[in-house]
Amino acid sequence: MNNGQENNASSERRTIDISIKLLLIVLLLAWCGMIILPFVSPVLWGVILAITIFPMYNGLLKMVNGKKSIASTLITILLLAILLVPTIILVSSIIDEAGELKTSLNENKFVVPPPNPKVADWPLVGERLYKEWSLASKNLDSAMVLHQKEIVEWGQKLVGAVKGVFSNILMFSFSIIIAGIFLAYSDESEKSANAFSRRLVGNKAEEFTKLVVQTVRNVSKGILGVAFIQFIIMGLCFMLAGVPFAGVWALLVFLLALVQLPGAIVAIPIIIYLFSVREPVPATIWGIIILICGLSDNVLKPLLMGKGAPVPMIVIFLGAIGGFILSGFIGMFTGAIVLSLGYKLAGLWVHETPEN
Repeated sequence: MNNGQENNASSERRTIDISIKLLLIVLLLAWCGMIILPFVSPVLWGVILAITIFPMYNGLLKMVNGKKSIASTLITILLLAILLVPTIILVSSIIDEAGELKTSLNENKFVVPPPNPKVADWPLVGERLYKEWSLASKNLDSAMVLHQKEIVEWGQKLVGAVKGVFSNILMFSFSIIIAGIFLAYSDESEKSANAFSRRLVGNKAEEFTKLVVQTVRNVSKGILGVAFIQFIIMGLCFMLAGVPFAGVWALLVFLLALVQLPGAIVAIPIIIYLFSVREPVPATIWGIIILICGLSDNVLKPLLMGKGAPVPMIVIFLGAIGGFILSGFIGMFTGAIVLSLGYKLAGLWVHETPEN
């Protein structure tokens, strides 16, 4: 009887001891997670950037005789220049244009050109747009007073959007530095990734690691690459066509392309503006060029995103869109990776021959 009671007491003590240890381990892991949480996004972007530019890094490594520190430093400086130089130019352009606009408003020199009478014939919005545009061209002060509430609301949204853009630029700068560190220790990073994959999926580790790498590169080319290409070509078109605030419109094209919306959304109001202030022939020529550039993502995206993909392009595309809706920009990559892995696992399960 006493032995049974002693065994029960000993079992209870072991249960309590294990429970306390498990609780302490969970608390420790949760604490570590909270400490690391602020760095998750920039580190993930660093990993994504490192995977994306690794082929370029390899080529540069051969040019510098295998000196990893020099190659990774050069890549980091180049990426920071690509990110920060256009940003500085864009900010300078916005500041200058905003200063000119403020001076024009203060000196009553800012003039809104009168609308073309054909604007009134546009379906749905033509009559109202013509009326408001005419008021702004004749008496800008009255138009601003009439729409003061809307102007303030849009101004606040614009300021918030600009703050968000600059905070993301700072985060990406940090991520580029992290990517440079990963590249400098690429061999060690690869070994760690392979060891982690083997712990998860065993003998399929190499296949799934290649899947992750290829998916990241395809999404980078198909989403970020297309967005950047459209930003450049449409920005140049806006500048050459003499569109005011060309840098702002080009930035808007880039942001819309990141969230998988076509550049034609920006192209249409620009074309309307050109027909309102230009002669029909040059307006038509520039309108066609800008519209083609705005729709170019329909050709570029399948070419870049689907090239060499280990899974169907539709899987990567749906993963990127769903991931963006769920987790923002970083979700474009995590969503594509997770859905691609899920697709592969489902394929293995479906085609696996059951044991008798």
